[in-house]
Amino acid sequence: MKAIAIDDEPMALEVVRSHAGKVPFLELAACFTDAFKALEYLQQEQVDLLFLDIKMPDISGLEFMTSLQKKPMVIFTTAYSEHAVTSFELDAVDYLLKPFSLPRFIKACNKAQELLQLRGNGTPAKDYIFLKTGYEQVKVYFEEMLYMEAAGNYVTFVLTDKKLLTRMTINEVTEQLPADKFIRVHRSYIVAKDKIDKIERHQLCIKGNEVPVGASFMQQLQLV
Repeated sequence: MKAIAIDDEPMALEVVRSHAGKVPFLELAACFTDAFKALEYLQQEQVDLLFLDIKMPDISGLEFMTSLQKKPMVIFTTAYSEHAVTSFELDAVDYLLKPFSLPRFIKACNKAQELLQLRGNGTPAKDYIFLKTGYEQVKVYFEEMLYMEAAGNYVTFVLTDKKLLTRMTINEVTEQLPADKFIRVHRSYIVAKDKIDKIERHQLCIKGNEVPVGASFMQQLQLV
């Protein structure tokens, strides 16, 4: 999910940038303190989501959003609560009151990701992907997956009854898996949420398999 952030306060943008770096399915492509430069960017690039401050000089976030012909999803970020009703009239995904925590930020991003998946082309979401193994394309249902382990440009899919090795990066795998079913718990591991049996301090267990948990992913894992 590609996003940009717009806020006239550089420190506020740093918070968004820091939080975004911990959300595996989110790509924060650019940050702007000048809303008009952001507008130029949007005329050239397609994005899925805006993190948009409301009170800015020259143009407010609400005015900015209203001015767009092709509107991405928006999460408003502001220190003021009085614009919440208006923001949701503009179909905002969420409304983050500063200072917002990482768990609250992740919750908003999850909502946006789920909405993006639901939009699709008006068709039901797929419950499988095709994996290239050797010269074959193998259909694998999400329900079969326990966890995925990456090593360089290869990922091993550990399924309920077998393992499949495919040439992909961990980021490419993340983009293909639904965020409501899978979560990244380490720079090299993604797990199926409903297959987790136990969460310990530095690892979790899935059907007798121990999977390491990275420190930077622990907060997100605790929200599952």
